[in-house]
Amino acid sequence: METIDFTVLPREQLELMADAGARILECYRVLGKAGLNIVGEVLKGQGEFYELEHYPNDDVFDADTHSQYYYHAHRTEANEHGHFHTFLRQSGMLEGAQPVPYDGEETWPQGADALSHLIAISMDAYGFPTGLFATNRWVTAEAWYKAEDVISMLDRFDIDHAWPSWPVNIWISAMMVLFRPQIEALLCQRDEVVASWARTHPGVDVFEDRMLELTGFIPIDVKQQIGAVAVALST
Repeated sequence: METIDFTVLPREQLELMADAGARILECYRVLGKAGLNIVGEVLKGQGEFYELEHYPNDDVFDADTHSQYYYHAHRTEANEHGHFHTFLRQSGMLEGAQPVPYDGEETWPQGADALSHLIAISMDAYGFPTGLFATNRWVTAEAWYKAEDVISMLDRFDIDHAWPSWPVNIWISAMMVLFRPQIEALLCQRDEVVASWARTHPGVDVFEDRMLELTGFIPIDVKQQIGAVAVALST
C-alpha cells in the first residue's frame, strides 16, 4: 500500500483528525492515571479470556447510531493480544445502501440485520493499537457492501454511551476519524483483492473461501499519526 500524503487532504478533515487524536490521548491519560488500559476495560468483569468469544458479552451497540463493536482473539500474529471488530448496522446506513448481489449458498444477514464490517483494530498486550486490517466476508458473517458504500458509513460510526467504558467508546469512535485515510485505503484494497481472487479462483465462492481471510493490514502508531497531521496542518 502506498504511503498516504496528508498534505493533500482537506484542511477540515485534518482538523477533525487532530481533534480525534487529542481525544485518544485524553482517553489514555485518564485510564493511565488509574493503571488501566483500553483492552483491560473491555475485558473487565468478563471472566476468563477465551479465544473467539466476544467481549463484552453480546457486543457493544449504540441504538441511536446503530454502531457496534466487539473485542476478541483468534489470530496468531506476533505481538497481537486481540483485536476489535467494528460494524454499522443497516438502520444506521445512508438510505439506499444495499449489499452487493450474491448468488452463493451461504445465507447473508438480511434487513435490519444486514450489518457491514468497517475495520478491525489490532491491539498489543499493553492495550494499545498496533495495526488496522480488513477481512473477507466469512470472517465476520456480515453482508458485503462495496468499498465506496462502507467508506460512506465511517462518518456514522459513533458509540455515544458509557457501557462498558466511556473512555473506550470515545477512543474507538475517535480511532475511526484519526485513521480515516488508512481505513479508506484498506477498504479499497479489500475490494481489489477480492475481485482478483475471484478471477484467479473460478468456481469458488470468494466470500466463503477460507484461504482468503485478511485482505490487507497496515501497522499504525497513534503518536506518529498525530505528528503527521500536525505537520500537514502547518504547511
